[in-house]
Amino acid sequence: MASISRSPVAFTGNLASCAPASDLLRSSSSGVTGVPLRALGRARFGTTRRGLAVCAKVRKVKKHEYPWPDDADPNVKGGVLSHLSHFKPLKEKPKPVTLDFEKPLMDLQKKIIDVQRMANETGLDFSDQIILLENKYHQALKDLYTHLTPIQRVNIARHPNRPTFLDHLFNITEKFVELHGDRAGYDDPAIVTGLGTINGRSYMFMGHQKGRNTKENIQRNFGMPTPHGYRKALRMMYYADHHRIPIVTFIDTPGAFADLKSEELGQGEAIAHNLRTMFGLKVPIISIVIGEGGSGGALAIGCANKLLMLENAVFYVASPEACAAILWKSAKASPKAAEKLKITAGELCKLQIADGVVMEPLGGAHADPYWTSQQIKTAIVDEMDELVKMDTQELLNHRMLKFRKLGGFQEGIPIDPKRKVNMKKKEPLLKPGMTPEELEGEVQKLRDQILKAQESSGELPELGLNKMIEKLKREVDHEFSESVKIMGMKEKIMMLREEFAKARNSKDQSINLYLKDKIEKLKEEFSQGLPAAPNYATLKYKLDMLKEISKAKNLAEKNDKESMLKQEINKKFKEVLEQPNMKEKIEALEKEIEDSGVSTFADLDQDMKDKILQLKEEIEIEFSDVLKSLGLHVELPSSSNPKVKIEKVNEEINQVIEDVINSTDLRNQIEQLKLEVSKAGRTPNMESQEKILALVKQIKQNVAEAMDSSVLKEKYENLKVQISEAMKSVGSNGSLVTGNVEGGNSKYDGSRVDVNVEANRSLS
Repeated sequence: MASISRSPVAFTGNLASCAPASDLLRSSSSGVTGVPLRALGRARFGTTRRGLAVCAKVRKVKKHEYPWPDDADPNVKGGVLSHLSHFKPLKEKPKPVTLDFEKPLMDLQKKIIDVQRMANETGLDFSDQIILLENKYHQALKDLYTHLTPIQRVNIARHPNRPTFLDHLFNITEKFVELHGDRAGYDDPAIVTGLGTINGRSYMFMGHQKGRNTKENIQRNFGMPTPHGYRKALRMMYYADHHRIPIVTFIDTPGAFADLKSEELGQGEAIAHNLRTMFGLKVPIISIVIGEGGSGGALAIGCANKLLMLENAVFYVASPEACAAILWKSAKASPKAAEKLKITAGELCKLQIADGVVMEPLGGAHADPYWTSQQIKTAIVDEMDELVKMDTQELLNHRMLKFRKLGGFQEGIPIDPKRKVNMKKKEPLLKPGMTPEELEGEVQKLRDQILKAQESSGELPELGLNKMIEKLKREVDHEFSESVKIMGMKEKIMMLREEFAKARNSKDQSINLYLKDKIEKLKEEFSQGLPAAPNYATLKYKLDMLKEISKAKNLAEKNDKESMLKQEINKKFKEVLEQPNMKEKIEALEKEIEDSGVSTFADLDQDMKDKILQLKEEIEIEFSDVLKSLGLHVELPSSSNPKVKIEKVNEEINQVIEDVINSTDLRNQIEQLKLEVSKAGRTPNMESQEKILALVKQIKQNVAEAMDSSVLKEKYENLKVQISEAMKSVGSNGSLVTGNVEGGNSKYDGSRVDVNVEANRSLS
């Protein structure tokens, strides 16, 4: 306290050997004498003017160890920077706490301890009994923690010995330095923030910090932050965003501190500011619920790209006790409330609120904190490797879509008849509204069934393909109807339907054309606006999946048809070979080949080869008739199919006629004929008729001269011989020329060629 004194100044001591007079200035009112001002330093100051002295006292405070302790161990786990944290290992081991549902396990554990004590006291061997009891204990532990109820998981999440944020942090980071303060005059100990590294990559860590004992819980306010804590976290988010450092948040709080002072300081505003800011941060964010995640106090640092949860963590908008007190007017109904709230990690993953579950050891995270921390570390590294590959816009869009898809619901669960009586009847939905993930799961099951069937039978049977296609069609129809609603085109379509229904019985073609044009315009408008619809991505995904399943079904049907057809063809081929006349010919030919003593086809003489080829052609012709009876069109090779040879020769003849007609002289004659016909009109005179007949005769003569070719004659004669020998049954219908060559003599007679010019080339 400052004091003003008018007392005279006194000097004492040996002036020759002591400090200067100014250093020996004293204040009689302070009660301190013999201490030089230089020794006081900043702790005390004095000023003299005309016998006046102004003095001040400074309160003694505890000396901090910052920045480094005197005995800092460079080999300490977590690095030298861990010395900067207030968080130190507990000197005493925490007392074991047994939850109510764990008491049967404690009875077994007590038996094991009693048997071990008895063995030590008596010196007898009880190892078999101990092993049996230990196996029984581990089996009971496994059964208990495999089938935990929601309220039991809530109790595990609140376990006093459950590892806290800083426990996990020092287990997973190589280096960590804590950053304090919200730059507004306060440092909330319930939220801890700082920079750390995992595998050489820097992260900004922030999380709720509970205490490990009563003293720490009071200091940390039981992990319930005030507005100062959220503003500190907000400051670190801006810092991480500026320096492009990924953010990892740990959630473990029953909720924000809801006292009067916090409300006065703007608790709601601080949480809302954090929510808004986190959606705009341009760095990857991962949130991990390690214990409780209560209400807005958890969400204030939980708006992340990925939300992970420990296996026994819970995430809720209201605690089970609060929910039970509101709905059932008693906190004793908390087990029922916990079940209805769907607050466990597994349930939240089904509802797509959480993105993954981090496994815990049997007995909870407090049974093996280090192992649990390593699971968290692996999850962070894996998820961050995925997120850092995204560019800024993709990252922001990913975060936005994660929260836009929230609000899933379940259908198909039967309703209590008592409640159903007073429920309002609703119109049946077009479809359950399956998410793409659920559809993908069903399709994957179908694929697995098909693969399994293929491995066992080698075929692709129909295993629910029709059912899946119908379901996908309903999904696609529903998505289209949703798009129509969103785009505001439902009323237009309804009006168009009414107009179409009215015009259905109308015979006026103009109305039908008008409606058709209107439908086309509406269709075009819908197609242009569809890509902008919010559910376009889901619609496209389901359409692609429908195409894929339909393709698989078509493939299955095609394979079945091909398999059945192959079996039928093989059966018919055996029947052809088993015919008496064919079987007799084959056996005779085999015997003849065997008698010749030749083993290869190349060594046979030409006569034998011709016999083999002739028999082959007979079998092919016979087999082709059988296949035609099955409705199959068979194209035999030119060596055995007479029709092919006939068509080939006809093509050559037509080509010769084409060349003749396209020649200059004949073209001029045809043009002259056209001119004479047009001049003569419908009633030509005798002179015009004579000219037309003379031109026609001249054209026919030119074509006949062109047809009088030795090459064509030779091909025609050879074809007649082959047809008569190989296909006697075709003789009556196998006439080579119809309208091109007439006459039954083997010798070609050019004078008997009758060419119908108008039948081969239109002249008018």
